[in-house]
Amino acid sequence: MTSEKLDLRMQENMQIISKLRLLDDDLMNLVFDKNVEATELLLNIIIQRTDLKVLEVVAQREYKNSMAGGRSITIDIYASDSEGKIYDVEVQRADRGADFHRARFHSSMIDTRMLRESQNFKDIHDSYVIFITENDIIGKGLSLYHVYRVIKETGADFVDGSHIIYVNGSYKNDSDPIGKLMHDFRCISPADMFYTLLANQVKYFKETEGGRKVMCKAVEELAEKRVLEEKKDSARRMLEDCKLSMEEIARYAGLPVNAVEELAESK
Repeated sequence: MTSEKLDLRMQENMQIISKLRLLDDDLMNLVFDKNVEATELLLNIIIQRTDLKVLEVVAQREYKNSMAGGRSITIDIYASDSEGKIYDVEVQRADRGADFHRARFHSSMIDTRMLRESQNFKDIHDSYVIFITENDIIGKGLSLYHVYRVIKETGADFVDGSHIIYVNGSYKNDSDPIGKLMHDFRCISPADMFYTLLANQVKYFKETEGGRKVMCKAVEELAEKRVLEEKKDSARRMLEDCKLSMEEIARYAGLPVNAVEELAESK
């Protein structure tokens, strides 16, 4: 690639990076990955505590489904605290990405990894599945929506330690911690953010040479991933046509034959 093309790609990447917000998972994952302090700030605000202590935080943690052909998940932010509680934080810009069934699936996948064969069911830790959505998908104008199981006949909570929380990313109230947090998630410029800890992290990835290199790599990897997903989607559509062979689908979609075979098996 010529130096002119490299310069053009860099300019395009920088333009993309300048518009990224914490609502964009590329930036959010980098800001919170292995960042205990930032994750403690995030969770304490959402859980409405002041004493929550994070022990581990990892971005883009994969949970594989042991069932043949079963769907796996990749968690945006996985965290555990000093009380053994597990947190799955997902940022969803598209409403369809925060479907209620998805929250149920994430919760179940986390639960299956908590207990060893010899442990009792009562030993399972509390889990929190938290969806930060760009829009108010529940539509009541609230900052938070807590989802709990309830015994219908008595109205009492069914206390099984499972928690699902939807955070309204469009909520605006600069005097409320959630409002400030969501304001910061919507911000393009770190100079406009309320929480200094988050602003400093965003500034590093957007405005320093080292941070920009990391961001450019992430942006390019995302572009490659999107191209791959488009190819897979094309192959899935062609798999519906039984007249085409695996080799033909692979050639038309621009994928290896074994990748098409895997898609066929998953169907």
